Amino acid sequence: MTQKNILITGGAGFVASAMAEKLAQDVSNTIVIVDNLLTGDIARVPKKDNVKFIKADVNRLEDISGVFYAFSFDYVFHYAAVVGVKRTIDNPVMVLDDITGVKNVLSLSKNTGVKRVFFSSSSEVYGEPVEMPQNEHTTPLNSRLPYAIVKNVGEAFLKSYKKEFDLDYTIFRFFNTYGPKQSKDFVISKFVAKALKGEDITIFGDGMQTRTFCYVEDNIQACYNAFKNDEVMNDVINIGNDNEMTVLDLAKTIIKLSGSSSKIVHLPPLEEGDMSRRNPDISKMRKLLGRELTDIETGLTNVINNPSFIL
Repeated sequence: MTQKNILITGGAGFVASAMAEKLAQDVSNTIVIVDNLLTGDIARVPKKDNVKFIKADVNRLEDISGVFYAFSFDYVFHYAAVVGVKRTIDNPVMVLDDITGVKNVLSLSKNTGVKRVFFSSSSEVYGEPVEMPQNEHTTPLNSRLPYAIVKNVGEAFLKSYKKEFDLDYTIFRFFNTYGPKQSKDFVISKFVAKALKGEDITIFGDGMQTRTFCYVEDNIQACYNAFKNDEVMNDVINIGNDNEMTVLDLAKTIIKLSGSSSKIVHLPPLEEGDMSRRNPDISKMRKLLGRELTDIETGLTNVINNPSFIL
């Protein structure tokens, strides 16, 4: 059994902590989680002997360099980022600072013998869609929000480090992912929290904007398989679900499944940041996952039955 040292930045976040849990199941892996706890929650960090937590900010070289040199990582999952639509729109300069984190992680990975860096990019790189479904190799680069720009620049950094320094990478373009430990900054958690309390569920605009929702276990299994089987090497992959639904239908489904008395209230549309459609081409992900994806009603029921992080 080969010992592997693995760094997960932003590892107290929702998706990253689930990946830590998965990787920690293999006792030959030593997992080091770094998080500044801006949006992460220490309660999500797996309590296992092979998992270590260090409070640090990847955007500060003096914080993160010591971690790299202390552990000699084989693999890095760089998931740390300022997230949440409202937070990223309200704090554009803080969002742009995450480019420094990407540079720090890649520079230190190159200098310390890291074999491969896995990067959490986002469906936001597609901007307003120019084709459906959204395919990994036709990225329009028309996104203008700082969060989307950071992810685009991050992807460019990984490709450049491969070209210049032969540092291997994998880019995961995450579409909406949900599950029981997600904080209530995100649409499903927000709607479920309101439904369970019988409060009004608010929707921006008419609710006809569409999204796809990927259950967290599908996300983690696909990404883990890419890591374990050396797949998606030096390439990009959409990680999501291709079952498109309107935000209005999502709210109605949550009200139905939770038996809630909540009413749906429409607010004025957001001025920016609310794309009209999202629907990924997930043919590469399906092959990687090797099974059917979790249907929305099953996933939502799991969240409704495990609401601890959102109530």
